[in-house]
Order: sequence, then structure tokens, then C-alpha cells
Amino acid sequence: MKILFIGDIVGKLGRVTTGKILPSLKKRDNISLVIANGENLAHGRGANRRVLEEVKVSGVDFFTSGDHIFDKEDFKNEIEYLPILKPANFPKEQPGFGYYLLDLKETGRFLVISLVGRTFIENRNFEVASPFTTVDAILEEYKDEKLTGILVDFHAEATSEKVAMGWYLDGRVSAVLGTHTHVPTADCRILPGGTAFVSDVGMVGARDGVLGVEKDIIVNRFLNPEIRESFQWVEKGPAVFNSVLIEIDDKTGKAISIKRVDELSD
Repeated sequence: MKILFIGDIVGKLGRVTTGKILPSLKKRDNISLVIANGENLAHGRGANRRVLEEVKVSGVDFFTSGDHIFDKEDFKNEIEYLPILKPANFPKEQPGFGYYLLDLKETGRFLVISLVGRTFIENRNFEVASPFTTVDAILEEYKDEKLTGILVDFHAEATSEKVAMGWYLDGRVSAVLGTHTHVPTADCRILPGGTAFVSDVGMVGARDGVLGVEKDIIVNRFLNPEIRESFQWVEKGPAVFNSVLIEIDDKTGKAISIKRVDELSD
């Protein structure tokens, strides 16, 4: 079974780039399932029904998210009816699901889990639970289920926290994939227990911005930290498409391979 996981899709340029690249990629690599991080879909912060449906038409089957998922307040009324997860370690009173069992018909059932880190991430008006104990509880719930595989999107800032999670879940899940920084890392590997790991998948968005934002705005923030100019997201120009392709043994749920799939769109 081949799964393509796409890094944070950022704003309009990210959505358009996904539509340009993904359909041919799915056909070329015979991909069975496409999952993407969707917390930045709507103008760089948050999501809504319209943009989710737009990207789903491009070929994304399911979405994970992160700390910005509710930046569009109205999305709290929509999330439970759409194919996207909130982080499972968000407070229970926050709407939506933190994990979901996908029915892939002949291929079997596949569990997707979304988690957010706690190091260097400000979660605004509420505390989040430990991602480590949260994932333990989820895996305990499904310990007697026959699953084709389990994928964890760990949306975290600190590389150390992501690497620690990879080792913590090695042999217990099929893949631990880091998101959030929008910067792809070069550490794709299969851990000894059969878990595919990468610290950060990267993003789909502007190549010539700073993590998708107009570069001058971010440079000025560093030069003049007392001036907080609002983000403006780059909506035209060259764009990167960062993803990883994972092959999983359907019978054991162990990862066979993981490799980067990075494209550039002009």
C-alpha cells in the first residue's frame, strides 16, 4: 500500500499548486491514499468547508491539522462534518475528532491520528494534553483491532520533540510524520521497529516567501520587533510541493520504505 502525505498546504497558492501536481503524481506512483495537513488552507491560517472541498477535488482523501485549525472561528461549526482532524490532545470540549478509522475497502482499515506538540507552541486560550499519553490511550483503544496501518501526524515546533515521538512509537505505528515548520527535513528513515519517520514533511506554498508569508514582512519583524505588521501570504510565483511517499506492508502494518517527493511549480 502506497500513501502520499503532503506537508502544510498554505493558502491559495498552496491549493492551486496541489491541484497542478497531485493528479499526475497519484497516477505515476500508483498511490492508494493521500493525506495532507490542512490547517493553513484558508488564506494561510485555519480552514473552511470551501477550501477543503477545493483541495479534495484535487485528489486529497483526508486531512490532519495543528494549532491553527480554529483560527477561522466559524470552522468550529463545520469540522465534525468534514474529512479533517483536530489535534487529538486538544481539550475534549473543542469540536471535531482527533483520530479517525478510514475504511479502505479491500485494503482494510487504516487509522489516522493528529497530534500537536507542546514545546515552543503557544496554544492560546487553552492547554493541550501530553501528546505522548494521548497517543498511548488511542493505541490502547485499538489494540485488538486488525488494522492495515496507523499514521501519526505530529505537528510540532521542536525537532527534539518530534524525534522523541518517533522513537516512542517505533514498532507501534506505521509512520510518524512531522509537520508545522514548513521546512522539509532530510532525515527520512525506517526506524528499527518498522516505523517510517521524518522530522518535517515541509509545505505546499510560495518558494520565495518566508514559510509562505511575504518575505519583507518577516524580515522587518526581525529588524523591528516592536512593529507587528500583519501577515500577507504570497499568492503568485514559484511554489514548492513537499511530500513523502510511504509504502506499508498490508499484512504487518510495518513501513517498507519512505522517500521524499518534492516538486517545484512555476
